[in-house]
Amino acid sequence: MASSQTPRLLALGFAGLGVATALAGCSAATADGGSDVGNGGGEVDTSAEYADGTYTADGSYNAPSGEESITVEITLVDDVVTDVVVTPHATEGNQAQFQGQFASGIAAEVKGKDIDTLNVSRVGGSSLTSGGFNQALEAIKADALA
Repeated sequence: MASSQTPRLLALGFAGLGVATALAGCSAATADGGSDVGNGGGEVDTSAEYADGTYTADGSYNAPSGEESITVEITLVDDVVTDVVVTPHATEGNQAQFQGQFASGIAAEVKGKDIDTLNVSRVGGSSLTSGGFNQALEAIKADALA
């Protein structure tokens, strides 16, 4: 009877691992306040060419407090981010804290990288603000296409 239970227990174990992994990705903060910036694990097409310049866009995201937004300003030279400034719009509570942490940590994560390789999921312990950043990033890429 133990052998017929083994596949079911393995399936439950893997399902539990998947749920734990998914929940870990939703965390608003980590013990180290670390960052997670990457390309989403897949091949990235960096063949797009963008005009040099400074571009600004707003991005919004849903938080427990409701819809929040940030302003993102990125300077590009040869498709590489040479400067980034995030302006938080939240003025109180946890969102103001998380947006401030994100804004103070984003430059260290994206400066010097090709804009097409950016996929921000967590910076300075903030995982929700990245949704607004990525939305603004897509608008900036559309504006900057050469």
